[in-house]
Order: sequence, then structure tokens, then C-alpha cells
Amino acid sequence: MMQNPQILAALQERLDGLNGSPSGYMESLPKIVKRRVNALKNLQVKCAHIEAKFYEEVHELERKYAALYQPLFDKRSDIVKAAYEPTDEECEWKADEEEELTDEMKEKAKLEEEKKDEEKEDPKGIPEFWLTVFKNVDLLSDMLQEHDEPILKHLQDIKVKFSDPGEPMSFTLEFHFEPNDFFTNTVLTKTYKMRSEPDESDPFSFDGPEIMCCTGCAIEWTKGKNVTLKTIKKKQKHKGRGTVRTVTKTVPNDSFFNFFTPPEGEKYLDEDSEAVLAADFEIGHFIRERIVPRAVLYFTGEAIEDDDDDYDEEGEEADDEVRLFRATVDV
Repeated sequence: MMQNPQILAALQERLDGLNGSPSGYMESLPKIVKRRVNALKNLQVKCAHIEAKFYEEVHELERKYAALYQPLFDKRSDIVKAAYEPTDEECEWKADEEEELTDEMKEKAKLEEEKKDEEKEDPKGIPEFWLTVFKNVDLLSDMLQEHDEPILKHLQDIKVKFSDPGEPMSFTLEFHFEPNDFFTNTVLTKTYKMRSEPDESDPFSFDGPEIMCCTGCAIEWTKGKNVTLKTIKKKQKHKGRGTVRTVTKTVPNDSFFNFFTPPEGEKYLDEDSEAVLAADFEIGHFIRERIVPRAVLYFTGEAIEDDDDDYDEEGEEADDEVRLFRATVDV
């Protein structure tokens, strides 16, 4: 019953309805009862602090299991960048559609595949692996521009690094690039610092770790290769003489690489800025939670449908936030 979408939707609607407006009953209570309610609220604050400890331990578990995943991710990276050639046994995979194929059809498909391979040059590793992943995911492809693609072809790996024990909660995304003509960095980073404790002034709003700020890194662009800037020409008319001259200006340009220079700290003051921060965190969180662990499934497209189901109801709002994030970063 609980797997029936209509029943779940109805239940969710009922649950959403619980968050209505106060009935006014609290105000009508005698002072002695209100006093006891205050005691309950103090208990609730203690619950919030216990919940914070829970999330701290979750972060510790994430760090622990990240170390267990990393050898597998390193091998994935080696295969992608042609540092390691997998064995026949490692490459064996039975696709769903192969289950219903006859032996004759399988042999014919195999011969056709071998013929195609003979006609092509032998590519190294898995070309354009991460670029394809980005292009397959709407949240990321919306940030990509045509001039970003030649650069992202050099992206060899994305890693997640968690803060060390005893340090404030944070995680860093590391984008590893092979040597290229665009910049001299081998690694570009984006760090998200989080807080996992109730706000003393509003402890009941605590709902798990929240992003406090994010910092990027300086990209050491090769001269003339900075895709985050563009040159435009404007005509200016002299007020007195009426003569017209053409001036050249350098202005910000739309680019995925603006991701590494987000607005910081004091710039987050209004609602739009809070939405920008939320969108930036959503992107970082998505890369950390979905893209890095399941990259091959985003490369093949198998993970896309699952994510569409998960994000369908809030997709429109999230898209608006991402567009706002891009617009603000690019200004």
C-alpha cells in the first residue's frame, strides 16, 4: 500500500496540511499550563542538540566510508584516463537486453561491434567521461557554455574531501585536470563549510547541517584563455565635440568556471542572495552525493531517470535558484 503513488501523495498532502496556522488555543491556556509548555519547549531544545550530535556522527561515518570507497574511485579514474586497462573479467557485463537475445543474434551483434571498432582509431581510456556526465545532468548542463566544453574534456577526476576529525564540518570538491592550454592549475577546488548545531536565537529551526559559506579558488588562466571574461566594444560620444570613439571593455562572461568564484560572506544579505547560496549548495551537494559516487551511471544515462523521479515536484523551484545563482555569479 505504501508503494502506491496516489496513496503516498494523499498522505503527503495530509502531512503538509499539518503545518497550518496556530489555532489560538495556546493563548487561551492558564498561566500554569503555559509554564508547563515552556518546560516542553526546553526539552525540545535538548532534542535539537542531540540531533546535532547525530549529524556529527553521520559526518564521521561519511568520512570513514569515503576512505573505503576511494580505492574504487581511484581505479575508476585510472580507467578513465587510460592509466589502467581493465581485464576481460572486469569488463564482463550482462546488459538487460542481452538476456533475451539468441546466440546467433549475440554473435552477429559482436561481429558488428568488432567491425565498428576496427574502423575507428583506438581511443585511450574513456574520452570525455566527465564532460558527458555534466552534459547529461540538467543541474550541471545549465551551467555549461560551448566554450567550457574544450576545457572540461581535460577533466580527469572529481574527488570529495571531508574535514578532518576535530575540525569544523566541511567538504571540498576537487576537480583534477590533465595539463592543458587553458590554465596551469592541476586541481580546482570548491569548499563548503557547514554548521551542525542549533542557532541559540532560533533553536527550533534546526533541521540538520546547513551551509554557512563556500569558497572557490584562483584559476591561473593562460593569457587569452580566460573564458569567464569577454571583451566587448562600445561606442562613446563626446559631449562637447560630438565625436565618437570606440572603447574596449572586459566584462564577466557566462561560464561553468564561475562556479569557482562564488560571492562570499557579507554579500549574502537579501532573499535573492540566500537563494543563490541555496542553489550553490544544492549543486555542490548534488556533485558530492550523486555525481561522484555514481558517475558511470550518469555517463550512461541510467541514473538520470531516478533523479528525475526524486526531484520532479521541486524541480521548477530548484531550476529557478540555479538560474539565479548563475546570474548573480556572472555579474
